[in-house]
Amino acid sequence: WFRPGARLLIAGQAPGARVHASGRPFADPSGDRLRAWTGLSEPEFYDLSRVAIVPMAFCFPGYDAKGADLPPPAICAQTWRGRVMAALPGVRLRLLVGGAAIRWHLGRRDVTTAVAEWRGAAAEGVFPLPHPSWRNTGWLKRNPWFEAELVPALRAAVRAVMEAE
Repeated sequence: WFRPGARLLIAGQAPGARVHASGRPFADPSGDRLRAWTGLSEPEFYDLSRVAIVPMAFCFPGYDAKGADLPPPAICAQTWRGRVMAALPGVRLRLLVGGAAIRWHLGRRDVTTAVAEWRGAAAEGVFPLPHPSWRNTGWLKRNPWFEAELVPALRAAVRAVMEAE
């Protein structure tokens, strides 16, 4: 879900079953939460001329034994991620949504630490974010600084990139 002229990259995990069936990334409650975090309207979020939405895997990876989504298979990013990133030379801001995207782009294993150190990453045009799934509601409650400090800075950075010429 991208065109070479995009200036904002949303690097996600892999589509869930509902999104995979719809063919539209973040067309679910996680997308609603992510749009709220970024301050983007739905038309802005899906504006291919400005926003690239590129997951770490392009297809739904299935469920584990407990019914949770499996992580994106590593072979997907190994096979094509470098080529996709090379096709996006105008990206000015990267939003790394969830552990798989954080690990690939930053080499960090721990999501909480990567997100907590957001100021250093933001100075480089990167915002590591937890996944906006309802499953992370507890994480958001345990880390109130995320919505109090990171989200306003994220919205300002996204707005600046979206309005830049």
